Amino acid sequence: MQLKDTLNLPQTDFPMRASLTTREPARLAHWKSLDLYRRIQKQNAAGTPFVLHDGPPFTNGDVHIGTALNKLLKDTVLRHRTMRGYRTPYVPGWDCHGLPIEHKVSKKLRAEKKTLSAAELRAECAAFSAGYIETQRAQFQRLGVLADWEHEYKTMNPAFEADILRAFAEFVERGLVYRSKKPVYWSIPCETALAEAEIEYKDHVSPSIYVKFPVPATEAKKFRLPTDQPLSIVIWTTTPWTLPANLAIAVHPNVSYRVLNTGTENLLVAEPLAATVITVCNLTVTFVPEIFAGRQLEHLQARHPFIDRASPVVLAEYVTTDTGTGCVHTAPGHGLEDYQTGIKYGLEIYCPINDQGRYIDDAKVPAELAGVSVLEINGKCPANDKVLEILTQKGALLHREDFRHQYPHCWRSKTPVIFRAMDQWFVALDKPFTDAQGRAQASMRLLAQSAIGNVKWVPATGENRIRGAVESRPDWCISRQRAWGVPIPAFFDEQGGAHLDAGVIRTLADKFEKQGSNLWFEQDSEKLLEDVPAAKNWSRPLKKSTDTLDVWIDSGSSHFAVLRRNPELTWPADLYLEGSDQHRGWFQSSLWTALATNGAPPYRTVLTHGFVVDESGRKISKSDGKPQTADDYVKKYGADLIRLWVASEDFRHDITLSENIFTQVSNTYRGLRNTLMYQLGNLAGFDASRDAVGPEHFTPLEKWVLHKLHVLVNEVTVAFEAYDFHLGIKAIDHFVSVTLSRQYHSILKDRLYTFAPSWPERRAAQTAMHAILRALLGMLAPVLPFTTDEAWSHLTTGADLAEDSIHLQPWPQTDPAWATPDFAKTATDIDDILKFRERVYEKLEALSQQKLIGKFLDGQVTITGSEQAEVMPLLRRYADDLPELLIVSQVHLAAGANDALEIAVAPAAGLRCPRSWRWVPELVEVPGFEEKVSPRDRAALLAKYAPQNI
Repeated sequence: MQLKDTLNLPQTDFPMRASLTTREPARLAHWKSLDLYRRIQKQNAAGTPFVLHDGPPFTNGDVHIGTALNKLLKDTVLRHRTMRGYRTPYVPGWDCHGLPIEHKVSKKLRAEKKTLSAAELRAECAAFSAGYIETQRAQFQRLGVLADWEHEYKTMNPAFEADILRAFAEFVERGLVYRSKKPVYWSIPCETALAEAEIEYKDHVSPSIYVKFPVPATEAKKFRLPTDQPLSIVIWTTTPWTLPANLAIAVHPNVSYRVLNTGTENLLVAEPLAATVITVCNLTVTFVPEIFAGRQLEHLQARHPFIDRASPVVLAEYVTTDTGTGCVHTAPGHGLEDYQTGIKYGLEIYCPINDQGRYIDDAKVPAELAGVSVLEINGKCPANDKVLEILTQKGALLHREDFRHQYPHCWRSKTPVIFRAMDQWFVALDKPFTDAQGRAQASMRLLAQSAIGNVKWVPATGENRIRGAVESRPDWCISRQRAWGVPIPAFFDEQGGAHLDAGVIRTLADKFEKQGSNLWFEQDSEKLLEDVPAAKNWSRPLKKSTDTLDVWIDSGSSHFAVLRRNPELTWPADLYLEGSDQHRGWFQSSLWTALATNGAPPYRTVLTHGFVVDESGRKISKSDGKPQTADDYVKKYGADLIRLWVASEDFRHDITLSENIFTQVSNTYRGLRNTLMYQLGNLAGFDASRDAVGPEHFTPLEKWVLHKLHVLVNEVTVAFEAYDFHLGIKAIDHFVSVTLSRQYHSILKDRLYTFAPSWPERRAAQTAMHAILRALLGMLAPVLPFTTDEAWSHLTTGADLAEDSIHLQPWPQTDPAWATPDFAKTATDIDDILKFRERVYEKLEALSQQKLIGKFLDGQVTITGSEQAEVMPLLRRYADDLPELLIVSQVHLAAGANDALEIAVAPAAGLRCPRSWRWVPELVEVPGFEEKVSPRDRAALLAKYAPQNI
């Protein structure tokens, strides 16, 4: 037998190469055979429930990397809570209705030149959604997401659709739903109204124009304005296409206005903006002395610049003097503030734009505008160009320039939206009502503001975000001009009167639950209402509504349809976890529906994350040509690497994704895996139930590392409880790369490799290593479920797959002894010695550079100083441990007169043992070996092997 063959070298089948892309699918199949999700739920059946309610992703494509980020955060949270003993039923969901799906299906049908009825289109949409549910489910499962996939919820299921209507009936019953013609966001390509949450703001370049509205001399005289030359009020706008709908000019009642004389005409603007107007429009003027307060100009009848009608001056507090002229073009059919002013002054809510975004053939609109589109494509808007042409012809265009600003765009078509007045259904947010418990409430908005304060928002800034969204949003426009959705069960009589009744809605909901919402499109009004008592007194004939409900009511009703219907779940949810954009979306729609149905928010805690961005900070999207589906990254890196990336980032902010980032994450993963492999290898043959030793056998090094482990487990536990996964991963990475790899493992090699397997010192090291490995696997399990389960199998059975799983183990607990003053003091001492070791290594490195020694183990160290010098008392206390801690062959502590320690290094004295490579005074013979070894190695060999076997 060769001496090298007698060393206790690491032995494990746990591979150094992860090969995640090929090994992970086999583990997924293994989890399925174990029925792992059910086993976990059964094991924790008596635990405190922790319900994370899943915000449903749209089923209109592959799982985006941003959606994967969201699902992986949820899975990490739940895996951690499971290990903490909580019962964590997780029902995933799918958002099946709405514009994103209908838009894709309609685009495909147009390309195929197919025209379908509403019912046929709905069937196509349902099939499209169902197909992507299968795709997305497989992609989520490939990422390692554990869930109750057998009982997932789908917003297109008949039972769910029925609950959507029942939730809607609560709004109706409280008198909060009304129909009105008022401006809403309108997507021209999608031909539907949009909700606030379906809007995204982008940089946009608009034509900034200054337009003259002439004032008749008789009007000027009436208001004591100059009449010596033609007078005009100058307005400023960035939407020229809305000028045909102008019905008034708004001024601020308390702002001063004055007239600028150009020599040929008089121009009225706000005094604070006069200098700006002069500069921008390149005017040479003299100031007319008189100054007028805005309120003095109320009811002044200016004239529209190219349509024969008046444009009266009205007062509005929202007029500012930040930009423009202080005289605001007002079109009640094209803006919410304009609409409110129009209501106040009895103006017509006029909108000459049809569903396709074209001017209607209306006597109130110039004939040359009829049929012209207001849709802007690639920066060109035909209606803007035509209006500017007319203004120029009329001599009304004072100035034009480009203006860059943030403008709302449709989230699906990516085109600028328009504000368009049309009859829609709304939920009133500022109307007094009586809630489900019979309590009088001032308004939904005030109730929501109060409820927000009862929720924990993580990060805390989330509370301000949702408060701002709730406070600023207008009444909720809930009707959509789409086919793929839950129909609004309203009926219209011959006089145009709308009939919407909570009792009728609930009866129809019962029908929908049995037969599906397609019933609405398959039966006429009489058939739908033939057995609905609440509608028997409605005048006939009746026409069905063609509108569907805003899909935010669909997903916003999920707490009602899922949490309250599933006996395994609880209401309210313990946690909602979505992207920060959902303060305007799902968080808010869920809040409104919960307040209407239950009078309280549907969540106790709301946690938000940022978006996935590239290195330049741009959101990663399908349009930039870069990989953006989760599958792209899984196929390249494996799921655990993606999961480690997610957990390593502070997800409260935007999260950067790039090749450089994944290189860093790969390095971190490699360090973790190598550590697991090293520890598994050195635990070969170690049975904790048989071989573990108690603290009385621990060397100072075991006390040091186990105290460090105690601190780490507490730190990671606190971080994970606070959802600060990145802080926990950072702490683990530092422990692995520094405490273990750079310090503990390197120090232990001599003891692990050369001591007899059963010697107490080696068993002490293995006992500590076993505790460390179990703790690391437990802490990493929520983040790296594939890798840790693989390592756990090798630890417990030595095989790749085992009937047990790390995911059935409790969260790591530390031994109370590791936190005692004895362990804590020892840990501090060893830290100080290791810090001192850096000074020693500077000397040894110089010796190595001179080729006087090879490894540091070839050196000896002499430390000289007085008994009070620096760390000399500490070094003397640990004198016997110093060769191991410093990883040198000999350490001498010499008395000296100086308080400053002197460190001398030299080649070690004596002979080098060919087995342990330590330098010793003598080498001794061992039966069966030609080479002599150190006395300690001889004893180890004799303890390991019977003499006849050597």
